[in-house]
Order: sequence, then C-alpha cells, then structure tokens
Amino acid sequence: MSLDEAARQLELAAHDTQVAFDCIGLGEIERAHTHTITARAAADAAEVALRIALADMSPEEAERAGEKAMRRIEQEEGSRH
Repeated sequence: MSLDEAARQLELAAHDTQVAFDCIGLGEIERAHTHTITARAAADAAEVALRIALADMSPEEAERAGEKAMRRIEQEEGSRH
C-alpha cells in the first residue's frame, strides 16, 4: 500500500462521513448508519496503509510519496470542475 492509497481512503472516509451527517439531518438513520460503517472501513484502510508506510519508508521517501499523492488529488479535483 502507498500514501496515495491512504489519501484516497481518507477522501472516501470524509465523503461517507459527510453523507452520514446529512442523512441524520434528513432523518434517514438507516442510511446514515450504512455510510458510517463505510466511513469507518475506509478510515481503517487508510490507517493500515499509513502503518505500512511508517514501517517501510524513510522520511524522505514519505515526503516524496506524500507530495505525489497530494498532486494527484489536486489534479483529480481540477478535472471534476
């Protein structure tokens, strides 16, 4: 796993967290619960990727990989708009 994957999983977790929050406001408790579970799974996957990165990467490698992951996210966001 990579920092790119950790960042992607955190994006998914953030999205599902926001959807769960919105569902609570709409009274859609079952849907909120489902999105909370998927947010937790994505956050757990991000934690695993980060734990592996901590064990496998030097600080310099982590810095380069982190910068690459952030560039990818910025490019994807730019292509959506």
